[in-house]
Amino acid sequence: MSSRTTLMLSALTTALLTTASAHAAGLPQSIGAGEGQLNIIAWPGYIENGSTDKAYDWVTAFEKDTGCKVNVKTAATSDEMVSLMTKGGYDLVTASGDASLRLIAGKRVQPINIDLIANWKNVDERLKMADWHVVNGQHYGTPYQWGPNVLMYNTKVFKEAPTSWSVVFEEQTLADGKSNKGRVQAYDGPIYIADAALYLKATQPALGIEDPYLLNEAQYNAALDLLRKQHSLVHRYWHDVTVQMNDFKNEGVVASSAWGYQVNALKAEGQPIDSTVPAEGATGWADTTMLHADAKHPTCAYKWMNWSLEPKLQGDLAAWFGSNPAVPAACKGNALLTDEGCKTNGFENFDKIAFWKTPQAEGGKYVPYSRWTQDYIAIMGGR
Repeated sequence: MSSRTTLMLSALTTALLTTASAHAAGLPQSIGAGEGQLNIIAWPGYIENGSTDKAYDWVTAFEKDTGCKVNVKTAATSDEMVSLMTKGGYDLVTASGDASLRLIAGKRVQPINIDLIANWKNVDERLKMADWHVVNGQHYGTPYQWGPNVLMYNTKVFKEAPTSWSVVFEEQTLADGKSNKGRVQAYDGPIYIADAALYLKATQPALGIEDPYLLNEAQYNAALDLLRKQHSLVHRYWHDVTVQMNDFKNEGVVASSAWGYQVNALKAEGQPIDSTVPAEGATGWADTTMLHADAKHPTCAYKWMNWSLEPKLQGDLAAWFGSNPAVPAACKGNALLTDEGCKTNGFENFDKIAFWKTPQAEGGKYVPYSRWTQDYIAIMGGR
């Protein structure tokens, strides 16, 4: 048997097994006309209709082609997304890894049939089987975008990019001769404990931290101690991107973790802002478009999931948000992103990012996420 024939038979077998498992799971086998509307929970800046900037619009054409009117509810944190999905009334959510497994475990989202998504073929191979949206071989959504949590900084204060996250974690005198006290921010979300753990992984190797999301008691307590010390440095715990940007423009904040979206927006305004990934590395996010378990507009939802994997949409979104596309083809030939955009946004740094995921206890071996939530609330309150 020739190698060509073997490959063809292998591909056919895989396709048949996929179809069989889809039938067995009770997944939809076809999609028809849309229901007329679609309700999506998304991060700010993720679903643009041209109202902010006419050049960035991936909603209008979808609505025209499908008859599905898109309604967007923005959420500032993963916890807010989980809460909104629990309340219901939405069809889709663009969930990060620290929310996706909670949504799956809580049965707030349903598995999808990727055979109904023609553009699945476009998805980056590094994302197709990612463990933040694939459970027991079942897909719970389509990859959307990904990127690092960068260190955003004021270029008037830092003439050269900071090389360490210490500028936000440790009290020190900055390059302008002033203390960093009251001039930095920290993220308003318990997943930020992982940022502290990642910093300690590099700076205190004796702790033996291997995964910043899987922390034993000693490692976890070391991260909490660092965050308690950081509290006196923090001007604000941010979750609203507009508030964060205002703090950099008007409140004297000069360094913080951030997303590419804020960096791009501030640069577009002519602000003295840039970003970097310090030597210790970075946490990051890989977002998945997930279908609500009780979605009232599933056909429009499937149509959107397919549309969201179009290379042009992916490239336009990456240019707007400062993120990386889930579709490699988007990296070339996009006027807004340009052929250098993916390199600039860190497309080749995928393996260097500690992607957000919900901490699991694994039989008591590690500190569970419920503890992360309680303790981080206390830290933000100064306790």
